[in-house]
Amino acid sequence: MPMYEYESIEDGEIITLLRRMGDADAPIVDPTGRGRSFRRCHSVFGVGAGDAGSPPAGGGCACGRPDGGCGMSG
Repeated sequence: MPMYEYESIEDGEIITLLRRMGDADAPIVDPTGRGRSFRRCHSVFGVGAGDAGSPPAGGGCACGRPDGGCGMSG
């Protein structure tokens, strides 16, 4: 199941919930019991920092092994 972020319309607090995709836009019950309303956020993420042209740390293979130890790198 994917995780979704929801923002409180009243105070801007962001909560993260594990929900089925079909329930992603269903109403949220305020987990603190304060009766707030929530809207689903567009979640984004980033990986690492540095030069976009640099290979990821630990090698460039999807397996994460240095020099593609799994045989995936060509």
